[in-house]
Amino acid sequence: MHGMGQDGEACPFEFNFEPGTFKVGDTVSYRVSGSLADFPFVGTLTEVHDDYVLIAGDALNPDIIYRGTRESRPLVDESEIG
Repeated sequence: MHGMGQDGEACPFEFNFEPGTFKVGDTVSYRVSGSLADFPFVGTLTEVHDDYVLIAGDALNPDIIYRGTRESRPLVDESEIG
């Protein structure tokens, strides 16, 4: 997420935006539908399937897993966010 830090500061994350190369452990920028649609989120892929991915999206609670679409920035349905 370019420009989120101070001037000249690089983003601390290295994202995979290529759904064809997604693998477990990749860091992705994902989106959430609904009222959170304008915010970027960061997560780690825990499973990769043909048409969806599972994302660990809460660094404080790695047991929370979200199902997202398999696209450059996966989309998670807002109903999954607790």
